[in-house]
Amino acid sequence: MASSLGGVSSNFPRQVRRLLVLTSLMLLTLLSGCASLLPPQEIEIPLSRLQQSVQKNFPFNARYFDLFEVNLSNPVLSLQPASERLVLALDARVQPPLIKTPWQGELLVSGGLRIDPARRAVILTEPRLENIKLDTATGTHTSRLARLGTQLAQDLIGETVLYTFAPDAFIVAGKRFVPTGITTRKNSLVVSFEPAK
Repeated sequence: MASSLGGVSSNFPRQVRRLLVLTSLMLLTLLSGCASLLPPQEIEIPLSRLQQSVQKNFPFNARYFDLFEVNLSNPVLSLQPASERLVLALDARVQPPLIKTPWQGELLVSGGLRIDPARRAVILTEPRLENIKLDTATGTHTSRLARLGTQLAQDLIGETVLYTFAPDAFIVAGKRFVPTGITTRKNSLVVSFEPAK
């Protein structure tokens, strides 16, 4: 009887160790599985933050077509949820050749929004001239102004980095996530991302 009890007591620590090892393995398996069960995440970027980012590039001065001295200032951003585009309104001052008084008015350009995972950034794409309105420009310059506005849209919008994410922005609970979409709201952009596969 004593020998059988001694056998049980000597096996007891081994059974406890085995149970602890199995429990630890099960917990590790559950925890690694939980990371893949994390729901999709979102990062909201307020319009005010985007405005600050764009403002650094102005005033903008350039010469176009060897004719026009262009000055753009006072950028104002707005978001268009219906079209998923960002609109940039600018005060425009254009000095044509042989004319003393510059043309002044407003330039409206817009761009689509895309996430560039390699640069961890929101990029402006698909530049488009929405409107160019200069107070003293006459109808004889309409086609030149349209060309000028289109070129300005390309230069101001094309592949411009609008926002850069922090290096750890796409890591949640130790799991790497990848951006999957971007939604335009009235006062913010919302970037959604899901666990990497």
